[in-house]
Amino acid sequence: MGIYLNPGNGGFERIVNSNYVDKTGLIGLINKTIGKTKNLTCISRPRRFGKSFAAQMLCAYYDKTCDSHRLFDNLAIAGEEGYEKHINKYDVIYLDMTQILAEARKTDIIDFMTEKITDELLEAYPSVAADSAFTATLVRAAEHTGNKFIMIIDEWDAPIREKPWCGEEYLRFLRMLFKSSSTTARIFDAAYMTGILPIKKDGSQSAISDFQEYSMIKPRDYGEYAGFTEAEVKRLCREYDRDFQSMKLWYDGYFFKNTGSVYNPNSVMQAIDNGDFDSYWTETAAAEKLMEYISKDYNGLTKTVAKLIGGVDVTVNTNGFANDLATFRGKDDVLTLLIHLGYLAYDLDRKTVRIPNEEIRMEFSKSVREVNHTETLRRLRECDQLFYDTIHGNEEAVAAQIEKIHGEETAPLHYNREDSLRSVIKLAYYTYRDNYVQFEELPAGEGYADIVYLPKPDSGWPALVIELKWNKSAKGAIAQILDRRYPKALEGYGKEMLLVGINYDGKAPAGHKKHTCRIKRI
Repeated sequence: MGIYLNPGNGGFERIVNSNYVDKTGLIGLINKTIGKTKNLTCISRPRRFGKSFAAQMLCAYYDKTCDSHRLFDNLAIAGEEGYEKHINKYDVIYLDMTQILAEARKTDIIDFMTEKITDELLEAYPSVAADSAFTATLVRAAEHTGNKFIMIIDEWDAPIREKPWCGEEYLRFLRMLFKSSSTTARIFDAAYMTGILPIKKDGSQSAISDFQEYSMIKPRDYGEYAGFTEAEVKRLCREYDRDFQSMKLWYDGYFFKNTGSVYNPNSVMQAIDNGDFDSYWTETAAAEKLMEYISKDYNGLTKTVAKLIGGVDVTVNTNGFANDLATFRGKDDVLTLLIHLGYLAYDLDRKTVRIPNEEIRMEFSKSVREVNHTETLRRLRECDQLFYDTIHGNEEAVAAQIEKIHGEETAPLHYNREDSLRSVIKLAYYTYRDNYVQFEELPAGEGYADIVYLPKPDSGWPALVIELKWNKSAKGAIAQILDRRYPKALEGYGKEMLLVGINYDGKAPAGHKKHTCRIKRI
Protein backbone atom coordinates (compact mmCIF):
# COMPACT_ATOMS: atom_id res chain seq x y z
CA MET A 1 0.00 0.00 0.00
CA GLY A 2 1.41 3.35 -1.02
CA ILE A 3 0.60 7.03 -0.95
CA TYR A 4 0.38 7.67 -4.69
CA LEU A 5 0.15 4.09 -5.97
CA ASN A 6 -2.60 1.92 -4.51
CA PRO A 7 -3.45 3.95 -1.37
CA GLY A 8 -5.81 1.26 -0.04
CA ASN A 9 -9.29 1.55 1.44
CA GLY A 10 -8.60 3.09 4.86
CA GLY A 11 -9.91 6.53 3.88
CA PHE A 12 -13.22 5.17 2.67
CA GLU A 13 -13.55 2.84 5.66
CA ARG A 14 -13.56 5.86 7.99
CA ILE A 15 -16.23 7.46 5.84
CA VAL A 16 -18.45 4.36 5.86
CA ASN A 17 -18.11 4.10 9.63
CA SER A 18 -19.55 7.61 9.98
CA ASN A 19 -23.02 8.81 8.93
CA TYR A 20 -22.49 7.68 5.36
CA VAL A 21 -25.03 8.46 2.63
CA ASP A 22 -24.66 5.83 -0.08
CA LYS A 23 -23.22 7.42 -3.22
CA THR A 24 -21.68 4.26 -4.66
CA GLY A 25 -23.88 4.52 -7.75
CA LEU A 26 -21.14 6.82 -9.00
CA ILE A 27 -18.88 3.78 -9.27
CA GLY A 28 -21.35 2.16 -11.65
CA LEU A 29 -21.14 5.16 -13.98
CA ILE A 30 -17.34 5.02 -14.00
CA ASN A 31 -17.41 1.24 -14.55
CA LYS A 32 -19.39 1.81 -17.73
CA THR A 33 -16.56 3.92 -19.14
CA ILE A 34 -13.70 1.48 -18.43
CA GLY A 35 -11.83 0.42 -21.53
CA LYS A 36 -13.90 2.66 -23.78
CA THR A 37 -13.02 5.77 -25.74
CA LYS A 38 -14.89 8.07 -23.36
CA ASN A 39 -13.16 6.83 -20.22
CA LEU A 40 -11.81 10.17 -18.98
CA THR A 41 -14.19 11.86 -16.54
CA CYS A 42 -13.91 15.30 -14.90
CA ILE A 43 -16.47 16.32 -12.27
CA SER A 44 -16.41 19.83 -10.80
CA ARG A 45 -18.21 20.69 -7.55
CA PRO A 46 -17.98 23.45 -4.91
CA ARG A 47 -16.02 22.99 -1.71
CA ARG A 48 -17.63 20.77 0.91
CA PHE A 49 -19.74 18.94 -1.67
CA GLY A 50 -18.15 15.52 -1.13
CA LYS A 51 -15.48 15.51 -3.84
CA SER A 52 -12.77 13.94 -1.68
CA PHE A 53 -15.21 11.37 -0.29
CA ALA A 54 -15.94 10.24 -3.85
CA ALA A 55 -12.23 10.04 -4.72
CA GLN A 56 -11.48 7.90 -1.66
CA MET A 57 -14.46 5.69 -2.45
CA LEU A 58 -13.11 5.03 -5.96
CA CYS A 59 -9.65 4.27 -4.58
CA ALA A 60 -11.11 1.72 -2.18
CA TYR A 61 -13.16 0.06 -4.91
CA TYR A 62 -10.50 -0.26 -7.64
CA ASP A 63 -7.26 -0.75 -5.62
CA LYS A 64 -6.10 -4.33 -6.21
CA THR A 65 -3.87 -4.44 -3.13
CA CYS A 66 -6.84 -4.70 -0.75
CA ASP A 67 -10.15 -6.53 -0.43
CA SER A 68 -13.00 -4.03 -0.08
CA HIS A 69 -15.97 -6.38 -0.29
CA ARG A 70 -16.85 -5.82 3.36
CA LEU A 71 -17.16 -2.08 2.65
CA PHE A 72 -19.25 -2.34 -0.51
CA ASP A 73 -21.29 -5.56 -0.29
CA ASN A 74 -24.16 -3.81 1.52
CA LEU A 75 -24.14 -0.69 -0.63
CA ALA A 76 -25.92 0.15 -3.89
CA ILE A 77 -23.02 -0.71 -6.18
CA ALA A 78 -23.09 -4.37 -5.06
CA GLY A 79 -26.37 -4.82 -6.94
CA GLU A 80 -25.08 -3.43 -10.22
CA GLU A 81 -23.75 -5.38 -13.17
CA GLY A 82 -19.96 -5.32 -13.25
CA TYR A 83 -19.54 -5.06 -9.47
CA GLU A 84 -17.39 -8.19 -9.18
CA LYS A 85 -15.69 -7.64 -12.52
CA HIS A 86 -14.00 -4.43 -11.40
CA ILE A 87 -13.72 -4.45 -7.61
CA ASN A 88 -10.07 -4.47 -6.49
CA LYS A 89 -8.74 -5.33 -9.95
CA TYR A 90 -6.54 -2.33 -10.82
CA ASP A 91 -3.42 -0.46 -9.94
CA VAL A 92 -4.64 2.95 -8.84
CA ILE A 93 -2.63 6.17 -9.17
CA TYR A 94 -4.07 8.65 -6.67
CA LEU A 95 -3.08 12.33 -6.63
CA ASP A 96 -4.46 14.71 -4.01
CA MET A 97 -3.26 17.94 -5.58
CA THR A 98 -3.90 20.06 -2.48
CA GLN A 99 -1.70 17.75 -0.44
CA ILE A 100 0.94 17.61 -3.17
CA LEU A 101 1.14 21.42 -3.27
CA ALA A 102 1.72 21.42 0.49
CA GLU A 103 4.36 18.70 0.39
CA ALA A 104 6.20 19.86 -2.72
CA ARG A 105 6.51 23.43 -1.40
CA LYS A 106 9.21 25.08 -3.52
CA THR A 107 9.96 21.91 -5.47
CA ASP A 108 8.66 21.66 -9.01
CA ILE A 109 5.35 19.83 -8.55
CA ILE A 110 5.68 17.90 -11.83
CA ASP A 111 9.09 16.51 -10.90
CA PHE A 112 7.78 15.80 -7.41
CA MET A 113 4.78 13.81 -8.68
CA THR A 114 6.58 11.83 -11.35
CA GLU A 115 9.41 10.95 -8.95
CA LYS A 116 7.08 9.79 -6.18
CA ILE A 117 4.88 7.72 -8.48
CA THR A 118 7.89 6.15 -10.22
CA ASP A 119 9.53 5.26 -6.88
CA GLU A 120 6.40 3.52 -5.60
CA LEU A 121 5.85 1.80 -8.95
CA LEU A 122 9.37 0.37 -9.03
CA GLU A 123 9.07 -0.71 -5.42
CA ALA A 124 5.88 -2.60 -6.22
CA TYR A 125 7.24 -4.02 -9.48
CA PRO A 126 11.08 -4.19 -9.27
CA SER A 127 11.41 -5.86 -12.66
CA VAL A 128 9.91 -2.86 -14.46
CA ALA A 129 12.61 -0.74 -16.08
CA ALA A 130 12.21 2.99 -15.51
CA ASP A 131 12.46 5.32 -18.48
CA SER A 132 13.45 8.98 -18.54
CA ALA A 133 10.02 9.65 -20.02
CA PHE A 134 7.33 9.24 -17.34
CA THR A 135 4.69 8.01 -19.78
CA ALA A 136 7.08 5.35 -21.09
CA THR A 137 7.56 4.05 -17.56
CA LEU A 138 3.78 3.81 -17.14
CA VAL A 139 3.45 1.96 -20.45
CA ARG A 140 6.09 -0.55 -19.39
CA ALA A 141 4.39 -1.08 -16.03
CA ALA A 142 0.98 -1.65 -17.63
CA GLU A 143 2.47 -4.16 -20.08
CA HIS A 144 4.37 -5.91 -17.28
CA THR A 145 1.33 -6.34 -15.02
CA GLY A 146 -1.09 -7.12 -17.79
CA ASN A 147 -3.62 -4.50 -16.72
CA LYS A 148 -3.84 -0.74 -17.11
CA PHE A 149 -4.15 1.93 -14.45
CA ILE A 150 -7.11 3.74 -12.97
CA MET A 151 -6.02 7.32 -12.27
CA ILE A 152 -7.82 9.44 -9.69
CA ILE A 153 -6.95 13.13 -9.25
CA ASP A 154 -8.60 14.92 -6.35
CA GLU A 155 -8.74 18.76 -6.41
CA TRP A 156 -7.25 18.63 -9.90
CA ASP A 157 -7.50 22.43 -10.26
CA ALA A 158 -5.65 23.33 -7.02
CA PRO A 159 -2.45 24.36 -8.85
CA ILE A 160 -4.46 26.66 -11.13
CA ARG A 161 -6.36 28.17 -8.20
CA GLU A 162 -3.55 28.41 -5.66
CA LYS A 163 -0.37 28.66 -7.74
CA PRO A 164 -1.36 30.07 -11.13
CA TRP A 165 2.28 30.71 -12.06
CA CYS A 166 2.79 26.93 -12.37
CA GLY A 167 -0.56 26.35 -14.07
CA GLU A 168 0.76 26.14 -17.62
CA GLU A 169 3.38 23.56 -16.73
CA TYR A 170 0.79 21.56 -14.85
CA LEU A 171 -1.59 21.62 -17.82
CA ARG A 172 1.24 20.42 -20.07
CA PHE A 173 1.72 17.50 -17.69
CA LEU A 174 -1.97 16.59 -17.97
CA ARG A 175 -1.82 16.93 -21.75
CA MET A 176 1.16 14.58 -21.78
CA LEU A 177 -0.87 11.96 -19.91
CA PHE A 178 -4.23 12.35 -21.61
CA LYS A 179 -3.95 14.24 -24.89
CA SER A 180 -2.46 11.46 -27.02
CA SER A 181 -5.20 8.88 -27.45
CA SER A 182 -2.76 6.15 -28.46
CA THR A 183 -0.51 6.62 -25.40
CA THR A 184 -3.44 7.12 -23.02
CA ALA A 185 -5.07 3.92 -24.28
CA ARG A 186 -1.93 1.93 -23.43
CA ILE A 187 -1.75 3.29 -19.87
CA PHE A 188 -5.24 3.98 -18.50
CA ASP A 189 -8.45 2.00 -18.39
CA ALA A 190 -10.13 5.06 -16.88
CA ALA A 191 -9.33 8.40 -15.26
CA TYR A 192 -11.41 10.42 -12.82
CA MET A 193 -10.66 14.04 -11.90
CA THR A 194 -12.59 16.15 -9.46
CA GLY A 195 -12.19 19.81 -8.54
CA ILE A 196 -14.01 23.10 -8.12
CA LEU A 197 -13.48 24.47 -11.63
CA PRO A 198 -14.11 22.83 -14.99
CA ILE A 199 -11.05 22.13 -17.12
CA LYS A 200 -9.06 25.26 -17.93
CA LYS A 201 -9.71 26.62 -21.39
CA ASP A 202 -6.90 27.32 -23.82
CA GLY A 203 -8.31 29.98 -26.10
CA SER A 204 -11.87 28.87 -26.81
CA GLN A 205 -11.20 25.15 -26.34
CA SER A 206 -10.60 22.92 -23.35
CA ALA A 207 -6.91 22.37 -22.68
CA ILE A 208 -7.58 18.63 -22.20
CA SER A 209 -10.33 18.05 -24.71
CA ASP A 210 -10.76 14.28 -24.34
CA PHE A 211 -12.28 14.53 -20.85
CA GLN A 212 -16.04 14.26 -20.45
CA GLU A 213 -17.00 17.17 -18.18
CA TYR A 214 -19.82 17.34 -15.63
CA SER A 215 -20.20 20.63 -13.79
CA MET A 216 -22.70 22.59 -11.70
CA ILE A 217 -23.92 24.03 -15.01
CA LYS A 218 -24.31 20.69 -16.79
CA PRO A 219 -24.06 17.74 -14.38
CA ARG A 220 -25.97 15.38 -16.70
CA ASP A 221 -26.01 11.80 -15.34
CA TYR A 222 -23.91 12.81 -12.35
CA GLY A 223 -26.46 15.26 -10.91
CA GLU A 224 -27.51 13.04 -8.00
CA TYR A 225 -23.87 12.73 -6.93
CA ALA A 226 -23.31 16.50 -6.77
CA GLY A 227 -24.74 16.58 -3.24
CA PHE A 228 -27.57 15.07 -1.20
CA THR A 229 -30.88 14.48 -2.99
CA GLU A 230 -34.16 15.44 -1.37
CA ALA A 231 -35.01 11.80 -0.63
CA GLU A 232 -31.67 11.36 1.14
CA VAL A 233 -32.20 14.51 3.23
CA LYS A 234 -35.72 13.45 4.20
CA ARG A 235 -34.36 10.09 5.36
CA LEU A 236 -31.66 11.78 7.43
CA CYS A 237 -34.21 14.12 9.02
CA ARG A 238 -36.42 11.18 9.98
CA GLU A 239 -33.49 9.19 11.31
CA TYR A 240 -32.05 12.02 13.42
CA ASP A 241 -35.32 13.83 14.24
CA ARG A 242 -34.52 17.07 12.44
CA ASP A 243 -37.04 19.45 10.86
CA PHE A 244 -37.07 18.84 7.11
CA GLN A 245 -38.65 22.17 6.13
CA SER A 246 -35.92 24.07 7.95
CA MET A 247 -33.30 21.88 6.30
CA LYS A 248 -34.81 22.67 2.89
CA LEU A 249 -34.92 26.41 3.56
CA TRP A 250 -31.30 26.53 4.69
CA TYR A 251 -29.45 24.12 2.40
CA ASP A 252 -31.56 23.28 -0.67
CA GLY A 253 -31.71 25.38 -3.82
CA TYR A 254 -29.58 23.55 -6.38
CA PHE A 255 -31.78 21.84 -8.95
CA PHE A 256 -30.72 19.51 -11.75
CA LYS A 257 -32.77 17.97 -14.50
CA ASN A 258 -33.67 14.32 -13.81
CA THR A 259 -32.39 14.71 -10.24
CA GLY A 260 -34.51 17.40 -8.63
CA SER A 261 -33.37 19.28 -5.54
CA VAL A 262 -29.76 18.91 -4.44
CA TYR A 263 -28.54 19.99 -0.98
CA ASN A 264 -25.15 21.05 0.33
CA PRO A 265 -24.02 17.78 1.99
CA ASN A 266 -21.52 19.28 4.43
CA SER A 267 -24.01 21.80 5.77
CA VAL A 268 -26.76 19.18 6.08
CA MET A 269 -24.50 16.92 8.15
CA GLN A 270 -23.36 19.87 10.27
CA ALA A 271 -27.00 20.68 11.01
CA ILE A 272 -27.67 17.01 11.80
CA ASP A 273 -24.70 16.75 14.16
CA ASN A 274 -25.10 20.15 15.84
CA GLY A 275 -28.88 20.12 16.05
CA ASP A 276 -29.27 23.66 14.70
CA PHE A 277 -29.51 25.52 11.42
CA ASP A 278 -26.89 28.10 10.59
CA SER A 279 -24.49 29.15 7.87
CA TYR A 280 -21.67 26.61 7.89
CA TRP A 281 -20.41 28.09 4.63
CA THR A 282 -18.32 30.55 6.65
CA GLU A 283 -16.03 27.65 7.50
CA THR A 284 -14.88 27.37 3.88
CA ALA A 285 -12.12 29.42 2.30
CA ALA A 286 -14.53 30.28 -0.53
CA ALA A 287 -16.51 32.53 1.82
CA GLU A 288 -13.51 34.82 2.22
CA LYS A 289 -13.40 35.39 -1.53
CA LEU A 290 -17.04 36.32 -2.08
CA MET A 291 -16.57 40.01 -1.29
CA GLU A 292 -13.64 40.16 -3.73
CA TYR A 293 -15.73 38.79 -6.58
CA ILE A 294 -18.88 40.87 -6.03
CA SER A 295 -16.73 44.01 -5.62
CA LYS A 296 -15.36 43.84 -9.15
CA ASP A 297 -16.04 47.02 -11.09
CA TYR A 298 -18.06 45.62 -13.98
CA ASN A 299 -21.02 47.39 -15.52
CA GLY A 300 -24.27 46.19 -13.96
CA LEU A 301 -22.70 43.89 -11.34
CA THR A 302 -23.77 45.99 -8.34
CA LYS A 303 -27.41 46.05 -9.44
CA THR A 304 -27.28 42.37 -10.29
CA VAL A 305 -26.03 41.44 -6.81
CA ALA A 306 -28.79 43.55 -5.27
CA LYS A 307 -31.41 41.70 -7.34
CA LEU A 308 -29.97 38.33 -6.36
CA ILE A 309 -30.03 39.15 -2.65
CA GLY A 310 -33.60 40.37 -3.04
CA GLY A 311 -34.60 37.00 -4.48
CA VAL A 312 -34.82 38.01 -8.14
CA ASP A 313 -33.61 35.56 -10.80
CA VAL A 314 -31.00 37.04 -13.16
CA THR A 315 -30.08 35.96 -16.70
CA VAL A 316 -26.48 34.96 -17.33
CA ASN A 317 -24.33 33.94 -20.28
CA THR A 318 -21.99 31.17 -19.11
CA ASN A 319 -20.23 30.77 -22.46
CA GLY A 320 -16.66 31.95 -22.72
CA PHE A 321 -15.73 31.67 -19.05
CA ALA A 322 -12.02 30.80 -18.91
CA ASN A 323 -12.43 28.41 -15.94
CA ASP A 324 -9.97 30.19 -13.67
CA LEU A 325 -10.10 32.73 -10.84
CA ALA A 326 -8.34 35.56 -12.64
CA THR A 327 -9.68 35.95 -16.19
CA PHE A 328 -12.90 38.00 -16.23
CA ARG A 329 -14.44 39.87 -19.15
CA GLY A 330 -17.49 41.20 -17.32
CA LYS A 331 -20.24 40.43 -14.83
CA ASP A 332 -21.33 37.24 -16.65
CA ASP A 333 -17.93 35.69 -15.97
CA VAL A 334 -18.20 36.63 -12.29
CA LEU A 335 -21.68 35.07 -12.08
CA THR A 336 -20.45 31.93 -13.86
CA LEU A 337 -17.60 31.56 -11.37
CA LEU A 338 -20.09 31.93 -8.50
CA ILE A 339 -22.10 29.05 -9.99
CA HIS A 340 -19.05 26.80 -9.87
CA LEU A 341 -18.22 27.96 -6.34
CA GLY A 342 -21.75 27.11 -5.20
CA TYR A 343 -22.81 30.67 -4.41
CA LEU A 344 -25.39 30.69 -7.20
CA ALA A 345 -27.73 28.03 -8.54
CA TYR A 346 -28.13 27.79 -12.31
CA ASP A 347 -31.32 27.08 -14.23
CA LEU A 348 -30.15 25.43 -17.46
CA ASP A 349 -33.49 25.81 -19.27
CA ARG A 350 -34.03 29.49 -18.44
CA LYS A 351 -30.32 30.43 -18.40
CA THR A 352 -30.78 32.25 -15.09
CA VAL A 353 -29.09 32.25 -11.69
CA ARG A 354 -30.34 32.81 -8.17
CA ILE A 355 -29.05 32.57 -4.62
CA PRO A 356 -29.98 29.01 -3.70
CA ASN A 357 -30.80 29.10 0.01
CA GLU A 358 -30.74 30.90 3.35
CA GLU A 359 -27.17 29.87 4.14
CA ILE A 360 -25.76 31.52 1.02
CA ARG A 361 -28.00 34.58 1.33
CA MET A 362 -26.50 35.22 4.74
CA GLU A 363 -23.03 35.19 3.21
CA PHE A 364 -24.09 37.60 0.46
CA SER A 365 -25.77 39.92 2.94
CA LYS A 366 -22.70 39.90 5.16
CA SER A 367 -20.30 40.50 2.27
CA VAL A 368 -22.31 43.22 0.57
CA ARG A 369 -22.17 45.39 3.70
CA GLU A 370 -18.38 45.29 3.47
CA VAL A 371 -18.21 46.29 -0.20
CA ASN A 372 -16.86 49.82 -0.51
CA HIS A 373 -18.99 50.93 -3.46
CA THR A 374 -20.84 54.24 -3.39
CA GLU A 375 -23.79 52.72 -5.26
CA THR A 376 -23.94 49.72 -2.96
CA LEU A 377 -23.77 51.86 0.17
CA ARG A 378 -26.56 54.07 -1.16
CA ARG A 379 -28.75 51.05 -1.79
CA LEU A 380 -28.09 49.70 1.67
CA ARG A 381 -29.03 53.01 3.30
CA GLU A 382 -32.21 53.27 1.24
CA CYS A 383 -33.22 49.72 2.03
CA ASP A 384 -32.57 50.14 5.75
CA GLN A 385 -34.62 53.36 5.64
CA LEU A 386 -37.44 51.54 3.84
CA PHE A 387 -37.61 48.97 6.62
CA TYR A 388 -37.65 51.78 9.18
CA ASP A 389 -40.47 53.57 7.36
CA THR A 390 -42.44 50.34 6.99
CA ILE A 391 -42.09 49.41 10.67
CA HIS A 392 -43.14 52.92 11.71
CA GLY A 393 -46.08 53.13 9.35
CA ASN A 394 -44.77 55.91 7.10
CA GLU A 395 -47.01 55.04 4.18
CA GLU A 396 -46.08 57.92 1.88
CA ALA A 397 -42.34 57.31 2.34
CA VAL A 398 -42.76 53.60 1.60
CA ALA A 399 -44.78 54.33 -1.55
CA ALA A 400 -42.23 56.90 -2.71
CA GLN A 401 -39.30 54.51 -2.31
CA ILE A 402 -41.11 51.67 -4.09
CA GLU A 403 -41.92 54.11 -6.91
CA LYS A 404 -38.26 55.19 -7.07
CA ILE A 405 -36.96 51.61 -7.31
CA HIS A 406 -39.63 50.76 -9.89
CA GLY A 407 -38.44 53.59 -12.09
CA GLU A 408 -34.74 52.82 -11.68
CA GLU A 409 -34.83 49.06 -12.10
CA THR A 410 -37.56 48.35 -14.64
CA ALA A 411 -37.19 48.86 -18.37
CA PRO A 412 -39.98 50.96 -19.90
CA LEU A 413 -41.14 48.00 -21.97
CA HIS A 414 -41.81 45.94 -18.82
CA TYR A 415 -42.86 48.73 -16.46
CA ASN A 416 -46.59 48.08 -16.65
CA ARG A 417 -46.39 44.42 -15.66
CA GLU A 418 -47.47 42.88 -12.38
CA ASP A 419 -44.46 40.57 -12.17
CA SER A 420 -42.20 43.63 -12.47
CA LEU A 421 -43.77 45.10 -9.32
CA ARG A 422 -43.14 41.87 -7.44
CA SER A 423 -39.45 41.99 -8.41
CA VAL A 424 -39.30 45.64 -7.39
CA ILE A 425 -40.66 44.83 -3.93
CA LYS A 426 -38.05 42.11 -3.40
CA LEU A 427 -35.28 44.41 -4.59
CA ALA A 428 -36.46 47.33 -2.45
CA TYR A 429 -36.37 45.19 0.70
CA TYR A 430 -33.21 43.35 -0.28
CA THR A 431 -31.42 43.70 3.09
CA TYR A 432 -34.26 41.72 4.70
CA ARG A 433 -31.85 38.82 5.32
CA ASP A 434 -30.44 40.67 8.31
CA ASN A 435 -33.64 40.05 10.26
CA TYR A 436 -36.14 38.13 8.12
CA VAL A 437 -36.79 35.04 6.04
CA GLN A 438 -38.65 35.77 2.81
CA PHE A 439 -41.48 33.68 1.34
CA GLU A 440 -43.41 34.16 -1.88
CA GLU A 441 -46.91 32.85 -2.53
CA LEU A 442 -46.99 31.49 1.02
CA PRO A 443 -50.08 29.35 1.74
CA ALA A 444 -51.96 31.19 4.48
CA GLY A 445 -55.59 31.19 5.56
CA GLU A 446 -57.78 30.91 2.47
CA GLY A 447 -55.21 31.79 -0.17
CA TYR A 448 -51.61 32.64 -0.87
CA ALA A 449 -49.89 35.72 0.51
CA ASP A 450 -47.86 37.54 -2.17
CA ILE A 451 -44.70 38.21 -0.15
CA VAL A 452 -44.17 37.45 3.53
CA TYR A 453 -41.20 38.41 5.66
CA LEU A 454 -41.10 36.27 8.81
CA PRO A 455 -38.77 37.54 11.55
CA LYS A 456 -35.83 35.42 12.59
CA PRO A 457 -35.87 34.17 16.19
CA ASP A 458 -34.99 36.86 18.72
CA SER A 459 -34.92 39.60 16.06
CA GLY A 460 -37.70 41.50 17.83
CA TRP A 461 -39.11 42.71 14.51
CA PRO A 462 -42.75 42.26 13.44
CA ALA A 463 -43.80 39.93 10.65
CA LEU A 464 -44.58 41.67 7.34
CA VAL A 465 -47.36 40.50 5.03
CA ILE A 466 -47.20 42.36 1.71
CA GLU A 467 -50.05 42.19 -0.79
CA LEU A 468 -49.62 43.71 -4.25
CA LYS A 469 -52.33 45.23 -6.39
CA TRP A 470 -52.32 46.51 -9.95
CA ASN A 471 -54.83 49.20 -11.00
CA LYS A 472 -56.86 48.67 -7.83
CA SER A 473 -56.11 50.12 -4.38
CA ALA A 474 -53.75 49.67 -1.48
CA LYS A 475 -56.77 49.72 0.83
CA GLY A 476 -58.22 46.80 -1.12
CA ALA A 477 -54.95 44.90 -0.67
CA ILE A 478 -55.28 45.24 3.13
CA ALA A 479 -58.91 44.09 2.90
CA GLN A 480 -57.88 40.98 0.97
CA ILE A 481 -55.28 40.09 3.60
CA LEU A 482 -57.93 40.28 6.29
CA ASP A 483 -60.74 38.64 4.30
CA ARG A 484 -58.57 35.63 3.45
CA ARG A 485 -57.37 35.36 7.05
CA TYR A 486 -53.65 35.46 6.27
CA PRO A 487 -52.75 36.84 9.75
CA LYS A 488 -54.51 33.99 11.55
CA ALA A 489 -52.40 31.42 9.72
CA LEU A 490 -49.19 33.28 10.59
CA GLU A 491 -49.74 33.67 14.32
CA GLY A 492 -46.72 32.82 16.39
CA TYR A 493 -44.20 34.76 14.30
CA GLY A 494 -43.42 37.62 16.64
CA LYS A 495 -45.61 39.74 18.88
CA GLU A 496 -46.71 42.06 16.07
CA MET A 497 -47.63 41.79 12.42
CA LEU A 498 -47.72 44.54 9.81
CA LEU A 499 -50.09 44.23 6.87
CA VAL A 500 -48.70 46.18 3.91
CA GLY A 501 -50.84 46.89 0.85
CA ILE A 502 -49.11 48.35 -2.22
CA ASN A 503 -50.87 49.37 -5.42
CA TYR A 504 -49.63 50.78 -8.71
CA ASP A 505 -52.05 52.72 -10.89
CA GLY A 506 -50.99 51.80 -14.41
CA LYS A 507 -54.05 53.43 -16.01
CA ALA A 508 -53.19 56.93 -14.87
CA PRO A 509 -51.96 59.36 -17.55
CA ALA A 510 -48.24 59.87 -18.11
CA GLY A 511 -46.63 61.76 -15.27
CA HIS A 512 -49.36 60.73 -12.83
CA LYS A 513 -48.65 57.00 -12.43
CA LYS A 514 -48.44 56.69 -8.67
CA HIS A 515 -47.71 53.96 -6.15
CA THR A 516 -49.78 54.00 -2.99
CA CYS A 517 -49.31 52.20 0.30
CA ARG A 518 -51.42 51.33 3.31
CA ILE A 519 -50.02 49.78 6.48
CA LYS A 520 -52.07 48.19 9.25
CA ARG A 521 -50.53 47.02 12.52
CA ILE A 522 -51.91 43.95 14.28
